[in-house]
Amino acid sequence: MSRFSTYAWVTLGYNFLVILWGAFVRATGSGAGCGEHWPTCNGEVIPRAEEIETVIEFTHRLTSGLALIMTVILVIAACKYFEPQHRVRKAAWTTLAFMIAEALLGAGLVIFGLVANDDSVARALVMCMHLINTLLLLAFMALTAWWADRPGTIELGTSTGKMLGTGLAGLFIVGVTGAIAALGDTLFPAQSLAEGFAADLEPGAHFLLRLRGLHPVFALLVGFGIIGLANRLRLSVPSTGKLAKLLMILVGSQIVIGFINLGLLAPVYLQLIHLLFADAVWVSFILLGAVALETEAGVA
Repeated sequence: MSRFSTYAWVTLGYNFLVILWGAFVRATGSGAGCGEHWPTCNGEVIPRAEEIETVIEFTHRLTSGLALIMTVILVIAACKYFEPQHRVRKAAWTTLAFMIAEALLGAGLVIFGLVANDDSVARALVMCMHLINTLLLLAFMALTAWWADRPGTIELGTSTGKMLGTGLAGLFIVGVTGAIAALGDTLFPAQSLAEGFAADLEPGAHFLLRLRGLHPVFALLVGFGIIGLANRLRLSVPSTGKLAKLLMILVGSQIVIGFINLGLLAPVYLQLIHLLFADAVWVSFILLGAVALETEAGVA
């Protein structure tokens, strides 16, 4: 493994931690810990930590800033070690673009007060945009690391590419409904599972309550679909064997964790574990697709 790819994998792993801390900010209602100020915190560069919410939010900003710096270094290194038009360079630059968008979306949430107890449609929409941007950021960061030691090209216009595209769309839907469900659980916590279901079905219920029940349904449908897709690739494309098995294990584990999370009424620690496995499923799917499409293109 080259020094570049090692650094790229470390950067990806660090971003997993940043994403988890961002979810912790949302789950603990600490998004308003710095007020409606950005990039300063409560109007100060280094705030006085009088409340725990301020510590949590400011820590997230510091870790996010470091993630941006690490991504800039990743791009500089890609330009140094890879020739123009190389796919690693393109993936690294795309990663930086999504990292900047990530920062702007996070800033928008704070500046417009779409944090803490805000339950508006605007907050839900921006959070869904934030989620999609995060997934794309992780995808291109993972591809930057994966391609660094693997020369070649991929072919998207194949039957495998279309199948993977369907799986990709399904995972986006699961991610978006998951973001809505997590926001609903944070803003409208239930004392029991029965009370939660009753609140979701009550006439005139808040739109977050009505929508959060969609997530388990889509998660099951897409989850079993992804397992079937991975198994099909494992049997038809030998080089995908290990990644396909890993993806099937992660998806199966995620389904189990999801039901436990639902049964225990989404405690914060389980929300974070659920998100960690979701990101692992996503990255594994992206890498599986990269290998499958490269193999098919090579055979063709």
